[in-house]
Amino acid sequence: MSEVGLHEVELLGESVEYELRRSTEASEPRIDVDIHGVTVVVPESTDFQPTELLKQNASWVLEKRRGYQKYREEAPERTFEAGEMFPYLGEPHELVVESRQSHAVSDQTIHLRQSAVAQSSLKQVLRNFYRSRARKHFVDRADQYASQMDVEYDQIEIRNQRTRWGSCSTSGTLGLNWRLMMASPDVIDYILVHELAHLREPNHTQAFWDFVAEYDPDYVEHAKWLDQNSTQLIFSKADL
Repeated sequence: MSEVGLHEVELLGESVEYELRRSTEASEPRIDVDIHGVTVVVPESTDFQPTELLKQNASWVLEKRRGYQKYREEAPERTFEAGEMFPYLGEPHELVVESRQSHAVSDQTIHLRQSAVAQSSLKQVLRNFYRSRARKHFVDRADQYASQMDVEYDQIEIRNQRTRWGSCSTSGTLGLNWRLMMASPDVIDYILVHELAHLREPNHTQAFWDFVAEYDPDYVEHAKWLDQNSTQLIFSKADL
């Protein structure tokens, strides 16, 4: 059985580093290629050779990898200072630190409580702000879509995943990346619909995509936006 962790394989003459990860949530092997690199995810108890899967999909892996290397170079430089612009629900917002009772958002401005920043750092306070807003937004939208789709999830976990925007466990737990709060509401809804659809269709079959399309007819456009604009959702270089 292949060991989890970092490995290396040669694909069409190029040396490619990949991470092998075992997951209790995975029902079949898959390859994830994103801004962070190449990951092969396999079911927990499967004796699977990831190199064969990678070689079978070599052209696709290399093409995606080159594209993300370009995106990585375009990662925004964040200074985490008052006056800096950060995306919130797809729109640029100015960071303002001021004396106030609580954090707030208004008129394309993120208002952060000065005393909280003084006790910690603007970066940490802003991160916590996004996470708290994410929980409310995700729960509200997930409840609405779950009702429409006639599915039932167990709970939502707010995560800081480096390689995935969302996940759905067999127990019904939705894991959602808080950095999605920097994307537009339509893109967030796509991720929610995608993960909720797994409660009915576990695998990415045609039936799964047909189900997704019922509730997000523009899902291809939204998935493409995430694929091509993930650098816009980088909070700091630590996310790379």
